[in-house]
Amino acid sequence: MTTDTPPPVPPADADARRAVAPVICYPVESLPPPPLELYRRAREGARKIGETLVPPRDARSFRVEAGQFFRITSVEGPQVGDLNLWNARDLTERFYSGKTRALHATHLTRGHRLWSSFPGLRPMATIVADTLEWYGTDAFGGAVHDVIGTRCDPYTHALLSDGGQYHHCCHSNLTRALAAYLDVPVHEAEPLVHDVLNVFMCTGFTRDTGQYFMKASPVRPGDYLEFFAEIDLLGALSTCPGGDCSTVHSSDAALCHPLLVEVFDPIPGALAGWQPPERSRYDRSHGVGGAV
Repeated sequence: MTTDTPPPVPPADADARRAVAPVICYPVESLPPPPLELYRRAREGARKIGETLVPPRDARSFRVEAGQFFRITSVEGPQVGDLNLWNARDLTERFYSGKTRALHATHLTRGHRLWSSFPGLRPMATIVADTLEWYGTDAFGGAVHDVIGTRCDPYTHALLSDGGQYHHCCHSNLTRALAAYLDVPVHEAEPLVHDVLNVFMCTGFTRDTGQYFMKASPVRPGDYLEFFAEIDLLGALSTCPGGDCSTVHSSDAALCHPLLVEVFDPIPGALAGWQPPERSRYDRSHGVGGAV
C-alpha cells in the first residue's frame, strides 16, 4: 500500500491563469521622492568627522547624527558587509528589511530609502551614492546590495552542520558589536539584532528551484555605498565570514578583508529647510479604541 500523493492535475485553463498580469503590491507614486539634489549639494562641502575600520570576520558599531552622511567602502579586497541600523534614541525602532524590499526592490541603490520597523515606518537613511550601480541585473538574475537574505547566523549553521559551532557569523558579529557599544551582556543585545542590508553582496534566486543564491561580489577596492542619515542612527556593520561570498558561507576558509565606515558632516546651513521624517501617521488604535 502506497501513501504517495499523486501530483495535482493542471486545470484546463492553467496557461491562462499563469498569463494573468502581475499587480504591484505597494504603488509608491504617492511617496514624496527624496531630495537627492539637496543632499548632493550638502555633501559637496561636508567634512569628514570620524571613521571606523571593521576588521575581517568581525563587526563594529558607529553613530551618525540626523543630517550627516556615512559611507561604507571596500578598502583592500572584495568583501561584503551586513548592516544593521537603529534609531539611536530608541533601539526598538530598527531597520525593516522586509518593508524596504516591498516598497522598493529586492536590491537597493541610489535613491532608495531604508525604512524603519512598526510603529515608526519612516525613512532611516537614503542611499545617495553607489559605485556599483552599473552592475544592474546579470544573466543569472543576480544583483547587488540585497534585502532578501537575512544574515548568516550560528543557529542555521548548527542546523546544517549537525551541531557545528561557529561564532563569527554576521549575527554573532553584530551581537558582539552592539553588546560592546551598549556595555551589556550578549544575551541582552542579541534580540535587538535584525535582518540586514547585505552591502556589496551579489545575490538572486535560481530560476529552476527558486533558491536564494550568492555569487562573487563585483566590489573592488575603492567602491562604496553612501547614505544620508534621516534620523539619529546607531549602526553596526559586520564583515561577513564569506568574504566576497563566491564559494563558502560562515567559514574561516574564505579570504576576508576589512570595510571602512566614514561619517561626514555638512557645513552649517547646507540643509536649510530639511527636517527629519516624522513617524507613521497611523493612530495605532487597530480598530479597538482610541488613538495611542
